Amino acid sequence: MRILIDIGHPAHVHYYRNMAKELEYKGHQVFWTIKDIEVVRKLLNHYGFNYTVLPRKSDGILNKGLMQLYYDYLVWQICRKHQIDLALGTSATVTHISKISKVKSVVFDDDDDDVQPLVTKFVNPFADSLLSPDVLKGKRNRKDTIFFPSYMELAYLHPKRFTPDPLVLNEVGLQKGEPFFIMRFNVFKAHHDVGVKGLSLEQKLKLIEVLKPYGKILITTERNIEPELKQYQLSISPEKTHSLLAYAKIFIGDSQTMTSEAAVLGLPSLRCNSFAGRISYLEEQEKKFQLTYAFLPENFSQLIIKLNEMLAMPNLNEEWQKRRHKMLNDKIDVTAFMVWFIENYPSSLDQINESPTFWEQFR
Repeated sequence: MRILIDIGHPAHVHYYRNMAKELEYKGHQVFWTIKDIEVVRKLLNHYGFNYTVLPRKSDGILNKGLMQLYYDYLVWQICRKHQIDLALGTSATVTHISKISKVKSVVFDDDDDDVQPLVTKFVNPFADSLLSPDVLKGKRNRKDTIFFPSYMELAYLHPKRFTPDPLVLNEVGLQKGEPFFIMRFNVFKAHHDVGVKGLSLEQKLKLIEVLKPYGKILITTERNIEPELKQYQLSISPEKTHSLLAYAKIFIGDSQTMTSEAAVLGLPSLRCNSFAGRISYLEEQEKKFQLTYAFLPENFSQLIIKLNEMLAMPNLNEEWQKRRHKMLNDKIDVTAFMVWFIENYPSSLDQINESPTFWEQFR
């Protein structure tokens, strides 16, 4: 089978890289297309994948729409050239191509419909198959969505797929066991981020003030960082971030993805942005497993109270690992499921059922 994976965000490299390696090992051909994003290039180079670079994404709804048409054209040409059978991704491009060619499209999407209205309207309806975490049951407009019992972050952070590398600590000047905190700040420029707020500079500085007596502070951000925060900025290869995250004491930020990554690693995490209470998989991680906590920017004082509670817990990380174990017992290895689903496609569509025993093969 000839498979194309279209990437528009660095996290999506992690979604598909283990699956791609297994499919290649089994004799399938995998092609990658990416937007011109430096972090995506670095990740794919590190993992040894060849890829085709498309133009850089634009800011602004109108520019994004025009660029989308151009992406569709470029990827359609690539699909023709390589005789692609199946296109995967979390992008509009693969679904649009499948409507004007013989290529079949499979989309993995873990966001709520009301959080990403453009994706809900222009991406998911056009996919030949749409797959989502089962926490979204009853919340999808598309009724034939395939729901699986897990999170996308467990495609690369499940214990079967990930073991943290302690050597990363030396790279950032830390000793094993030395307490440190990771903070992550977004720029909120995606189409679904209009009107969304994260942490203000004043709030970031307050967090640093609270954390400083307890350990080292490391900040990662998408683009430019405020001058007041430069001394804490983290400089590390992107493929090493998860290893560093696994050894941290607490994660704090306004990023959805990294908050969930921290949660599935069993790292206490606090998130503050306008999406608090609106992201189903994070709500489950909070309400069912108590792995993470979310706060609206106007409720920042409550976040500080929760942070101080965590800092006062003598067995904080041991308790979170117990909670993580409970979560893992409830979830499948996403990569194992993805490989099975793609390799057997489209007959896999008929084999999936709601019996609890069906999912046991992927645990």
